[in-house]
Amino acid sequence: MGRVSILFAVLLMISAISLVTARFQSRQLFVVTDRLEDKARELDTDWRRLQLERAELARNARIDGAARAELEMDVTTPGRTIYIKGKAAQTPSAQDTGGAP
Repeated sequence: MGRVSILFAVLLMISAISLVTARFQSRQLFVVTDRLEDKARELDTDWRRLQLERAELARNARIDGAARAELEMDVTTPGRTIYIKGKAAQTPSAQDTGGAP
């Protein structure tokens, strides 16, 4: 009877130790999960900020202002437009080459 009691006591201790280990691992995984969720929220916030910044940089008014200020470009007028007249370039047809490519 004494050996059975010792065996049950050892099994109970092993069970208790495995329970404590499982709880500890569970807490560690919870902490890691919480950190990763925080990082995901932070990355999502950065993504949204970058989308807004990209939209701001791509606005037509900003591009127009940069072209005028940095490149000193102006809107063209019909009086400032130069038209060049000439013969249009002709591509050789199949008859001109004798049908051979």
